[in-house]
Amino acid sequence: MFQTMGGNPRNFNKLDFYSLPSPCFVIDKKALQDNLEILHGLKEDTEVKILLALKAFSTFSLAPLISSYLDGCCSSGLYETKLAKKYFKGEISTFSPAFKKDEFNEIAQITDHVIFNSLTQIKDFIDIANKFNNQIGVRINPVYSEVKNEKYSAASLNSRLGIHVGDLKNVDFQQLSGIHIHALCEQNFKPLENTWNHISEAILPLSKHLKWINLGGGHHITRQDYQIKQLKKFLKKTSSQTNTQLYIEPGEAVVLDSGILVGEIIDSFKPNNPLSSYMAITDISATSHIPDVIEAPYRPALLNEPKTGYKIQLGGPSCLAGDNIGIYNFKEIPKVGDRIALLDQAHYTMVKTSFFNGIKMPSIAIWDSTTNDIEIIKKFSYEDFEKKLS
Repeated sequence: MFQTMGGNPRNFNKLDFYSLPSPCFVIDKKALQDNLEILHGLKEDTEVKILLALKAFSTFSLAPLISSYLDGCCSSGLYETKLAKKYFKGEISTFSPAFKKDEFNEIAQITDHVIFNSLTQIKDFIDIANKFNNQIGVRINPVYSEVKNEKYSAASLNSRLGIHVGDLKNVDFQQLSGIHIHALCEQNFKPLENTWNHISEAILPLSKHLKWINLGGGHHITRQDYQIKQLKKFLKKTSSQTNTQLYIEPGEAVVLDSGILVGEIIDSFKPNNPLSSYMAITDISATSHIPDVIEAPYRPALLNEPKTGYKIQLGGPSCLAGDNIGIYNFKEIPKVGDRIALLDQAHYTMVKTSFFNGIKMPSIAIWDSTTNDIEIIKKFSYEDFEKKLS
């Protein structure tokens, strides 16, 4: 059975699901603000700079709120960089595994930090970056990772991301302002400390050339069990040791447990076979709306799922045989028209949705659990589907 991820319902039991279009992503502004206050407290105590990772969450309607707490955004290419410049305030840090020649000039004009992935990319683009006064960095692969799933390990031996720590002797650090290190994925503090201990002997002598060190993302700082006191101590010590400005780039931590995906049961049946599961089809599609359910894979938590009950296999409306969300307990056999909600659906969901099979994408709503005010900020139509094609 796939691991169930997420699961803190926060205030979502107060929300009237039947008042919403279905399917619909719902972001609780209050839950988001609670996360932002934790991150802002970390900033104040340690002077670390915190950038929102747009690859995880880029709902720009919330940019004014996020920008009032954080220091800017990190982007992965031209389009995210343009989005950050248009809607968010603060610094922009742009990293790509490989920049394209016909895009880099525009990126360099609007970003603050450019982080290169290889020696060849530095050689090809450093003159353009210098022309626009970019602060230039290089990504380092520490070749140390505690991420168990290989495809989410950015610091494995065969990762395409970053210059191996053993090859730093080939880098001219007098050309650079900083270094970027990313080795975490949904982890607590200890893996960060272990990673730093693994590479600090190589990094510390180089820090005299640097203005900043970016410790990447994957820090689950807003999770209830996160060891934030240890993180604060570590950041203060590392900043002092290196005499640099430290950055982190959380994506999930910014919006952790602040969003749900509301859906509706559109069919329910039991095949005439004692070995088969009871089936319920919902207008939520794993492949179209939450592809990490298939790619990770994982089982999203269901709001108010009982510990025991009728075991129901929830599936999506696409023709993909594997469009299954998971098997869940229900107090009663679900009926057509019943509403359900999957928890922790803000990050890596809206940024990954697709029109596969012509399935309608979920609307997006902003809800304030303190006032019960709700605003539908986006609805998708047939015209959106048609415009994506040609």
